[in-house]
Amino acid sequence: MSTPFAERLRDVARDRYHDRHPFNTRMHKGELTHQELRSWIRNRFHYQRHIPVKDALITAKLGTPELRRMWLRRIQDHDGQEEGEGGIERWLRLGEAAGLDRSLLLDETGVLPGVRLAVDGYVNFCRLRSPLEAVAASLTELSAPDIMRTRIDAFEKHYRWIDAEGLAYFRGRESQGRRDSKEALALVLEWARTEAEQELAVAALTFKCDVLWALLDAVERGERS
Repeated sequence: MSTPFAERLRDVARDRYHDRHPFNTRMHKGELTHQELRSWIRNRFHYQRHIPVKDALITAKLGTPELRRMWLRRIQDHDGQEEGEGGIERWLRLGEAAGLDRSLLLDETGVLPGVRLAVDGYVNFCRLRSPLEAVAASLTELSAPDIMRTRIDAFEKHYRWIDAEGLAYFRGRESQGRRDSKEALALVLEWARTEAEQELAVAALTFKCDVLWALLDAVERGERS
């Protein structure tokens, strides 16, 4: 899928992705304190638990059973098909490995306001915008596998106080991210035929990058206040 439009999307996903955020840079260099890392895990969970919500909203916009089945798998990836499975459960186990009780993670009252605002903005974007825009916003997945590999290496090297079993979420997202981004990119390339549609797709992806950046802004400010 090497077209000028596809390359433009890849450029946005690469150049604006949140792996360049100062907080992520410090994380991957091993410079975060225990408290900073726990705060990130706790607040990022607010985003994680809303991923199947936004995917349910996208699924409802898709016009064929084939597309809905494809996107439904994303919900199952995070919610699991049974109790104790899925990405949300694996994130809760990451929190426990870092010394956070899961009841604390599940309690939304402690979520930083800026994190809540960023997540609400993304969910509402998927609720209100077109299928093209909602799917295009998910294309941050184009860069996700690389940051997962970097993150695993960083945690294993710098944060050995976190049990290695707690890193299962990151390991799973490497392969899931590649699959999901391939499927979403194919849809966006198929749907965005006109220049105006392509601009909408680029703007949607840019917005999603800004959401992830704003989330880290809030965590970084929250830890410094």
